[in-house]
Amino acid sequence: MKFDVNAISRLLKAQIEGFESQNELSDVGTVVSVGDDIASVYGLSGAMLGELLLFPHDIYGLVMNLGENSLDAAILNGDLNLKEGDWVKRTKRVVEVPVGDALLGRVVGALGNPIDGLGPISSNKTRPIERVAPGVLPRKSVDTSLFTGLRAIDAMVPIGRGQRELIIGDRQSGKTSIAVDAIISQKGRNVKCVYCAIGQKNSSVAYIADRLKREGCMDYSLIISASSSEPAPQLYVAPYAAMAMAEEWMENGQDVLIVFDDLSKHAVAYRTLSLLLRRSPGREAYPGDIFYLHSRLLERACRLDEKHGGGSITALPIVETQEGDISAYIPTNVISITDGQIYLSTDMFNEGFRPAVDSGLSVSRVGSSAQDKAMKKVAFSLKIELANYRENLSFAQFGSDLDAETQKILSHGAVLSAALIQKEGRPEKLSKEASLLYCVKEGCFDEVKAEKVPEVLEGFHEYLINNHSKTLEAIESEKDLSEASMKDLKVAAAHYREEVGGF
Repeated sequence: MKFDVNAISRLLKAQIEGFESQNELSDVGTVVSVGDDIASVYGLSGAMLGELLLFPHDIYGLVMNLGENSLDAAILNGDLNLKEGDWVKRTKRVVEVPVGDALLGRVVGALGNPIDGLGPISSNKTRPIERVAPGVLPRKSVDTSLFTGLRAIDAMVPIGRGQRELIIGDRQSGKTSIAVDAIISQKGRNVKCVYCAIGQKNSSVAYIADRLKREGCMDYSLIISASSSEPAPQLYVAPYAAMAMAEEWMENGQDVLIVFDDLSKHAVAYRTLSLLLRRSPGREAYPGDIFYLHSRLLERACRLDEKHGGGSITALPIVETQEGDISAYIPTNVISITDGQIYLSTDMFNEGFRPAVDSGLSVSRVGSSAQDKAMKKVAFSLKIELANYRENLSFAQFGSDLDAETQKILSHGAVLSAALIQKEGRPEKLSKEASLLYCVKEGCFDEVKAEKVPEVLEGFHEYLINNHSKTLEAIESEKDLSEASMKDLKVAAAHYREEVGGF
């Protein structure tokens, strides 16, 4: 048998050339079109969904759509320098961000790049922004309080470590203030804090960073900012990057509080990307996987058992409503994902009740299982008393003759409502919250006019510090209201009334 050496040589060359061209097609592609932070690429047949791509001028893209011989990528750091015909390379890795204690005290962008002018971040460890949430077995039930320092929340809608509690309300109703006060309250409690600003103004983020610095809270805090001036892909990536940074601490056995401000803008950014990627629009033009967008993010917040480190991530997502409509698409989605919601009423806010927590629409599905004993004893009937007050108040508007029992309910309820008013940026200790609310619930201040209640309570707390400091110390250390403490508080309230000569 004779072999045609030339034919075999030609065949081998053709196979080698075909292999090289096939390999080049899978690892290097060409930009077909670019605009609105979306690039269509021919080639890269081996690329994966979510893979990071490298364009000229150190521009990076995220694979969002896969076709047979083409793909669409979201440009993460601006498409102004890209043009048709530019090359694209696979990196064969997903988007990763730096993690670790080196990030504490810093303000970073959506990809972990420093934007605070304090130099580079010396972190040699990174984590992918996407990961599967922990399953059922590694999790532990939520039974430890995450103290916020806000009477209305700690008493009526307690938050536990590992919980996901939604803060929801109209624009300018105090949502961000509650989240920032919760961060300030973690000072000295060994809780790391992550504030993720999505679509906020740079001036707003700068104000929050300055306030946390003035309060001495940046030592345990990190701010991630994807401002309203950034392209939509950065707003889309930011919360996942923030969660990855928080998970590093959780898996090392630490407790983390993370705030997403806000997920309404995150959903709008994703809707923008989806429409540009020519995905089918659904309700309110949002894509069909909008629920999965937030569920895969918030499911990563949990509390791990001791076998897996014992750390936790407590998530406080914020959602903005329009005219108080909590039945809109995005609010109902996030409500169904989270473990409760703090609803802020615009009407209450305008009437001077701040924080404007609506006790009727706010709920914590973890409830008293994550509440300190002192607050349990104070708050077990608080929501019922407020509901009874508001019901009688609505009926009292239609009649002038009220029986003594109704008048008592109205006067007590007005004082109780006023006792939940708290100035912004003044989170309180457990001893102050428990002692004041206990005395109010026992009717010690029922004769005080509602508008004077905050002032009287501040004076009473000063009196307790000066004359009954041991009682306050006992409440703070034991996190409980003993019989002796309750008796002492009643005596103190009576003496205070005598000292100031009545109210």
